[in-house]
Amino acid sequence: MLRRLVLTAAASVAALSAVPAAAHATADATVVAPPSSPSDRLTVTVTGAGGAGDGTYELKCHPTGGTHPDAAKACERLQEVTVWGTDPFAPVPKDSMCTMQYGGPATAHVTGTWQGRPVDATYDRSNGCEISRWDGLVPVLPATSA
Repeated sequence: MLRRLVLTAAASVAALSAVPAAAHATADATVVAPPSSPSDRLTVTVTGAGGAGDGTYELKCHPTGGTHPDAAKACERLQEVTVWGTDPFAPVPKDSMCTMQYGGPATAHVTGTWQGRPVDATYDRSNGCEISRWDGLVPVLPATSA
């Protein structure tokens, strides 16, 4: 019995020493890997916004970079609207009651990865809810006026 206990302890030490230095074992001996390289990377394509707002931009956060015209403020805004348990890119719920107003022809498509989750969201300014949803992501999306 003592021999089996010593061999089991030795095997556990050997297994844990093979884990990369940045990883760690939890109390129940589950090995938790270190976070992978930053994956907050989005591609933002905007049409119909007019002026300099139209185009396709890459936005990288953590660290900030890419071709987005205001990457630092865009990343800051995404951090502000990212709340645990919610999707900052979620569409307007189907049962929403929205004002019937037109905010202009601007459309946007955002794809990529944010906080380790895939993003594939479309935006327009076709009613009050969609206008509010768009405006909530400025400066990720350009500020527009109808």
